Amino acid sequence: MKKLTRQRLLASTLIIGSTVAAAPAFGQAVAPTTGSVETSQESPTAGGQSEDIVVTGTLIRNPNLIASNPVGVVTAEELDLQQVNVAEEFLRELPGAVPSIGSAVNNGNGGASFVNLRGLGTNRNIVLLDGTRIVPAGLGGVVDLNNIPVALIERTDILTGGAVTTYGADAIAGVVNFITKKDFAGVDLNLSNQITERGDGHTIRADLTVGANFDDGRGNAVFSVGYQQADPVYQGDRDFSVNNISSTTGRAGGSATAVPTVLDGVPGLGFVQLNPAGDTLVPYYAPFNFNPQNIFQTPFERFNLFGQANYEVTPGIEIYNQGMFSRNSVSTIIASSGTFGNSLEIPFSNPYLPGNVRSQLCTAEGLTTAECNAAATATDPTDPGFRSFSFPTYRRFVEAGPRLSEYTTTMFQYKAGVRGDITSNIGFDLFGTYGESDNVQRQSGNGLLSRLRQAAFATSTDSCLNAVDPDCVPLNLFGPAGSITADMLGYLTGPTTSSTTQTTLGTVRGLINGDVGFALPWASERIGFAIGGEYREYTASSVSDLATQTPDEVLGNGAAAPDVFGSYNVKEAFGELVIPIASQQPFFESLTIELGARYSDYSLSGGNWTWKAGGSWEPVRGLRIRGNYNKATRAPNIGELFSPAVTGLDNLEVDPCSGSKPVGNAALTAICTAQGGGAFIGQITDPVAAQVNVTTGGNLALDVEKAETWTIGAVFQPDFVPGLAVTVDYYNIVVTDAITTPTVGDVLDACFEGGSAADEACTIIRRNPDTGGLSGPSGTTPGVPLALSNLGRLETAGIDFTINYRRDLGFAGLNLAMNGNWTDKSVFQATPSGVARECVGYYSTNCASIQPEWTLNSRATLTVEDVDVSLQWRYIDAVQVEPLALAAVAYQPQFTSIGAKSYFDLTTRFQATDMMTFTVGVQNLLDQQPPLVGSTIGTTAYNSGNTYPSTYDALGRRFVMATRLRF
Repeated sequence: MKKLTRQRLLASTLIIGSTVAAAPAFGQAVAPTTGSVETSQESPTAGGQSEDIVVTGTLIRNPNLIASNPVGVVTAEELDLQQVNVAEEFLRELPGAVPSIGSAVNNGNGGASFVNLRGLGTNRNIVLLDGTRIVPAGLGGVVDLNNIPVALIERTDILTGGAVTTYGADAIAGVVNFITKKDFAGVDLNLSNQITERGDGHTIRADLTVGANFDDGRGNAVFSVGYQQADPVYQGDRDFSVNNISSTTGRAGGSATAVPTVLDGVPGLGFVQLNPAGDTLVPYYAPFNFNPQNIFQTPFERFNLFGQANYEVTPGIEIYNQGMFSRNSVSTIIASSGTFGNSLEIPFSNPYLPGNVRSQLCTAEGLTTAECNAAATATDPTDPGFRSFSFPTYRRFVEAGPRLSEYTTTMFQYKAGVRGDITSNIGFDLFGTYGESDNVQRQSGNGLLSRLRQAAFATSTDSCLNAVDPDCVPLNLFGPAGSITADMLGYLTGPTTSSTTQTTLGTVRGLINGDVGFALPWASERIGFAIGGEYREYTASSVSDLATQTPDEVLGNGAAAPDVFGSYNVKEAFGELVIPIASQQPFFESLTIELGARYSDYSLSGGNWTWKAGGSWEPVRGLRIRGNYNKATRAPNIGELFSPAVTGLDNLEVDPCSGSKPVGNAALTAICTAQGGGAFIGQITDPVAAQVNVTTGGNLALDVEKAETWTIGAVFQPDFVPGLAVTVDYYNIVVTDAITTPTVGDVLDACFEGGSAADEACTIIRRNPDTGGLSGPSGTTPGVPLALSNLGRLETAGIDFTINYRRDLGFAGLNLAMNGNWTDKSVFQATPSGVARECVGYYSTNCASIQPEWTLNSRATLTVEDVDVSLQWRYIDAVQVEPLALAAVAYQPQFTSIGAKSYFDLTTRFQATDMMTFTVGVQNLLDQQPPLVGSTIGTTAYNSGNTYPSTYDALGRRFVMATRLRF
């Protein structure tokens, strides 16, 4: 694998080198220019003509085009003030976006970071680099934001409507388009250093960008290299998260080291564990405090290269290319591994079994005193007195430390094309791209079940009975923390497991755009058009070692990872029209109609049409009304189609059949019995660590999902208030035939809310045959089925708004900006007969990441000569527990609501010389502490450390210093 990585690095370096070397040698460097971006416009698509621009949201080039699509813009200036290190960091804080997998997600982070526009899922928005798709990171076809070259970003356009015909039928929620710096000339060196007030989470970043124009401005080349490294922040290092707190009981978790063995289902004793002295079994179960070993910020390291060049070979014809390479490592650190309900056969003559415990077990097993005494001394299985016992066993291997997963992603992508003029008003653009991404996961500290079983079946401290492995070391399961020796751990947890996910994306696209050569009688602008075609081919595979593929073999690993391979291609044809109807007429300062259509032919899902219709009307100068309507589709991705069925983990704290609930309740007892828990009525325990077994998998019968999206809004730029710009846009998105799985709550509600023992909705839930619970070995406990289907429905609606105001105060310049979102609804319905679950303003295990009703980002910047002082305010509306979840589970009252939160960041930037700028910032200026809701009220990925660290700042006050050199 190291050889492969070196080969990829060499190939990528050569590709990026050819990007820069594709044109003649550098001429004299030209000093970079500075300025602010106030429009959403890309670089020219033809002939290098600076007056021809393409607005993000349409493929039509027109220097005066004002599109009907609402486009949010995050400039390089804003990223500089925020001192952002990874694109996901600023995207998750955008109003209207919902935090997704990123640096604040530990258990559930697969080594990548994503964006989730509108809360519709990471797979329903498209991520682009300069209008081009990027190779995805995994089976789900989603782009890893860790690979985006932040230093080269000129601006980021967030298009939340009207994107389907322009960029792809699957742009249901919108598009994030990272626009890189064009025609950069000079040298730009940026160094930054961040650390929390508590002295942890240290992050460094260094970027060097070199660019030049050459051959009298006919060409430009730029090359950038960057490095970044971030340290972890442990939950054990914050007072509010040092103990894991149950959201139902309000009690803190037990010790992180005192982990006596727990035996589940001992006849006559039930769920028991060793007492602290280790000499007797008691009917009690103390939860393990896993917080100290978990983290709020994942360790991260990245090395990236980026290069691009363009050259005008003849007047009106330009060649260009672009290369990108990234190698990044993300580590996740979770609590110690162990045996979580695995049935282990243990001889009564096990040398580590305390005498009192042996006597209790003998009594529970119905052995006489003589039989028990004989079993205690019989060390050979052929001895007539030899006996063993077997129960689901629980014990954390705290001596091994935490479980570590290191995800190393190696990614490269290359793009080459030619663009130019066909006529004076029509241009073309033809390019191809190819990219690959390899994500390698290496796990350590877990242990293997096959070795555990061998090590438990021992009658001496030196060797194991019937061991397949001659190196087997007997394991002390019954001693206190520290009793498992290094030799025992070396055998049990020594093996490192691995899996590799590889993806590729090849694209060829051709585009002809321009205008038809005439305008309508009442319009001054010509009718614009764009037509083109695109071919894309995706492949994805996931290959694991034997241990990782075997169910339950890697201890504490959740679902097994069988090998997967899939591929598909799509052929598309598309066209757009922009028709100026009138301009500079009474009540029609401007009136424009936009039309577009795209036909997509998927090799696995067939052909589908998508289209859009929109327009903008400016009745008077300074007021523009805009709107558009889209029909969109999304075809199933490789993971949704080809992933084998596996049993893994999801979130559930309270089992409807646990404890005394079914006792005396005939209907509930019948349901629990029908699911396989009949022998354990009254003794069923809640899922271990609030994690329930679930069975999921792909579905080759999936069809495309369909969506209707529309927006209507206005732009207000009054002449009587110079420098003021206000936008307001309403959006509505409905996805039908949605490719979804139900939540655990959906499946349980379908059974336990009015169901009966004869209903399939109840019998499809399958319980642990050894305990009657919903957690345990995946081979025997399928748990809750979460079937993937086209039966889902998604709906969201709300309003985006922005206010921007600039004013010269004489002694200083003032810049005020506010971006806001009001989300009216975000509904998920798994099946037509299921619950229409509303998640706006709510949190629970059914609602994943928090989506508040109101979110605001505002910034005030005062510029006095060479000094900028900027204050950012981020507002998050109050939220509460989902009512349906609260009706099912009695959470502690103090955890059922979170008040509104405000965060402030203060940044000062000083232009020391023409070439040097210093930036000093304080993030979370007031050291706002996160709200506490316990660790079992939401999903594992987003509800961690007793809070929601992706939504609320769990790190505390942080300091940043940066130096930038430009020459």
